[in-house]
Parts: sequence; structure tokens; C-alpha cells
Amino acid sequence: MTSAAAKRRLGVLISGRGSNMLALAAAAAEPGFPAEIACVIANKADAAGLGLATARGIPAIAVAHRDYPDKVAFEQAMTAELEARGVELVCLAGFMRLLSPWFIDRWRDRLINIHPSLLPAYKGLDTHARALADGVRIAGCTVHYVRAEVDTGPIVAQAAVPVLPGDTPDSLAARILTAEHRLYSYAVAMIATGAAVVHGDRVDIDPARAGDGTARLFAPALPAL
Repeated sequence: MTSAAAKRRLGVLISGRGSNMLALAAAAAEPGFPAEIACVIANKADAAGLGLATARGIPAIAVAHRDYPDKVAFEQAMTAELEARGVELVCLAGFMRLLSPWFIDRWRDRLINIHPSLLPAYKGLDTHARALADGVRIAGCTVHYVRAEVDTGPIVAQAAVPVLPGDTPDSLAARILTAEHRLYSYAVAMIATGAAVVHGDRVDIDPARAGDGTARLFAPALPAL
């Protein structure tokens, strides 16, 4: 079991309700999870996730981007809050602001994001509609380290879900979101325990410490042997 003193301290950035933040909070509440949420920061004072974090005993801070003259001043204020709480890993969880190269460099290899596609496919917005328009059979989500170019950076972990007949962007999004909630905490745990280590443009995974990675999802289902 991981001791409380050894847990990796997380800072979670949100803009709204922060469902992935809540999933991380639930994981962090489990005995032995190797990370804890040191703070949740929202760029909107009325973000619903602030109250949800507070109800769980997590320090919740509003750093409203509109209160600052420019992006760097806003990001410097966020950085001050993160550093004051000893944050070691910053997790973007529905944070709807593009970050500047300054912030990304400041937190290089300590800043991760979850994106609702199997990167490098479908970077950017409208991922589910674009995937459906292309007729893909597998969709999913990706946890990756953040780099200056949007939705790039070394991949930590991915989860795949089937695209089903009759899917809409909303139904596919809901299925992927369920996978996101499981994947994010898994990726954070791998980083916190050293099972996943970033080196330049790649993440090296220690198979002995990453758990069983043999399960695979195929759609349509493969025939039984």
C-alpha cells in the first residue's frame, strides 16, 4: 500500500462540472491509490466542479481568466496556486482554454490531458461526429503529455470502445466518457508509480508494473476460436 506521504500531488484544472476530476477524486479516495488531489482550479468562478470538489474536502480555487490582462498573467496566477500546494502533476479535465507555450514549458513532462479520440486520429473538436462520418468501427480516448501543438504529446494510455449501429455523436460521447473515467485514473497511477515514464517524445511502459495489458477490444467482435 502506498503511504500518504509518498503520494503524487495532483492539480486538476477544470472549466465546468469536471466529471473526469470527480473520477480522479473517487480513485484518489481508494486505499493505496498512489496520488492525491492537492487542489482543483477552475478558470470560471461559477464552475460547478468547484462546489463538487469542496464537498469532497478538496481545496477548490477560482482563477477566472477574465480577471487578468492577458493569458500569461492568468497562467502565472494558476502556477502560483499550484506551486503553493506542492503540485507535482497537473491534470487537464475539461479545461476549455488553450494554454500558452510558457505554461506548457513551465510544466513540461508534468502536464497531462485526456482527449476523446484515439490519437493521433481526430485531434481538435467534434471528434465523435467526425469519427462517425468516417465510418470507423473503433473509437476511444487518450491520455497524453501536453505539448505546444494541440492534442499532441507522448501517449500514456488509451482505451477503445466500439462504434455501434445507430450511434449518434451524443451516444458515442457517453460511451467514451465512461472509458475516460476509468482510463484517467489508470494513467495517473502508472505515472505516479513510475510504471510510465516520459522520455522525449515517447512514454516508456514497464510491463511488470503496468498490470495486465493483454485485453483488447475489437468491433465487430472477433469470432470465437
